[in-house]
Amino acid sequence: MLKAALAALLMTVLVACAPPPAPAPSTQASTPDVAACAARGGTVRPVCRMQRPACVIAYADAGKTCSDKSDCQGRCLYRGETPADPAAAVTGQCQANSDPCGCFTTVVKGHLGPGMCVD
Repeated sequence: MLKAALAALLMTVLVACAPPPAPAPSTQASTPDVAACAARGGTVRPVCRMQRPACVIAYADAGKTCSDKSDCQGRCLYRGETPADPAAAVTGQCQANSDPCGCFTTVVKGHLGPGMCVD
């Protein structure tokens, strides 16, 4: 009886100490569907520092003058020197495509918005 109890206890301890199962593969690391991307007018290409494949879509309003994201399909990006007066009105250009990576400064409601780098 004691042997059976010790064996059961040992099995319980061993099961509790087993490593957890491996996590499921991330869906972000999966390759985008090339046909679905092409149907949306995009191309699958490597992006960011990790060079992961992503569907990148060119925006029809690329380069258009803008004063806010609402003027563009993507972001309204500031190009140029930082104005001496942070409250100065500025304009930007609509982003060329949906590639999320790189460093950029946005234009928000006609003023310089936050700068950021996406890797």
